[in-house]
Amino acid sequence: MRKFIFALAVLFVVIFVLARTADLNAAFETLKDGDLRFITLAFGVLLVWLFNVAGSYWAIYRSLGINEKIERMLMISSSASFVNVIAPTAGMGSFAVLIAEARRKGYSSARATVAGGLFALFEYVGFLCILTLGLIVLFRRGNLNTAELTASGILALVALFLGLLILLGARSAESLGKFLAWMARLVNRILDPFIHREYLSVDRAHEFACEAADGLQLVRRQPKKLLLPAFLALSSKAILIFILLLIFLAFNVPYTIGTLVAGFSIGYLFFIVSPTPAGIGIVEGALVLSLRSLNVPIGTATVVALAYRGITFWFPLMFGMLAFRWLTRGDTAKVTA
Repeated sequence: MRKFIFALAVLFVVIFVLARTADLNAAFETLKDGDLRFITLAFGVLLVWLFNVAGSYWAIYRSLGINEKIERMLMISSSASFVNVIAPTAGMGSFAVLIAEARRKGYSSARATVAGGLFALFEYVGFLCILTLGLIVLFRRGNLNTAELTASGILALVALFLGLLILLGARSAESLGKFLAWMARLVNRILDPFIHREYLSVDRAHEFACEAADGLQLVRRQPKKLLLPAFLALSSKAILIFILLLIFLAFNVPYTIGTLVAGFSIGYLFFIVSPTPAGIGIVEGALVLSLRSLNVPIGTATVVALAYRGITFWFPLMFGMLAFRWLTRGDTAKVTA
């Protein structure tokens, strides 16, 4: 929670700096001329995006032999995103939601964790495809810098590690168990001087590997079932780019396809690779600077960036909060009974 509050402070500082830097007259003119029809349509498209994300989880769950209704997956996926922002633990918050739901429903928590890993992998790989196009646009326009290349490299390494881990589990439960046990021992060794106890169970690592490998074997026997979540991961990014287009149209901002792809790519890159939860404060600044480098006036770029983040981040965050409350209402009732 402290990280979230810190991120909000960063956001306010970024907005203050942007307000001081931007041409406020141009920004107000942009706001005044905004077309609410496109903004309303953007919210409608956002609902499609929310179901798209839920559909990706649903398809992955089915490939692992877990049957959930799409409406339930909408609540689960939105709750997972909310927890990832409010209680960021290197992306592990979403796994906690998936594991808790698995325990409530009585299916394998290891398979639910694998589902979360596969979802993240498809998200990273799908975005890397879009990011490559965005980096090409920036390179051709002479706007590519070290920060963007470094963040892209970090994302690629994370995706590679996650992919190799899933591949290892699909090939051999024993190999995955040995690797996870080694990781558990390493973490315990690092944390021992601070907590003086075993933080991770080595035995549980082997049990988890066996359960996870069973689910991955189902995927390995029917790899075609992963085509749908792979497609949904790509279409998810296309929907977000379309929302950015609607924001441009709403405020009558000239654009090209290259501007939309490059602007989205940099904003989403720092949404993933950022020192603040979900890139709060960082994404807003990066998106403004990216659009400015693509010849969008800074006042207009500020309005576009804040409107886009309001629709694609803050609204889903509020929905995720309600979804999380709905998802855990039974647990609260048990505690108070």
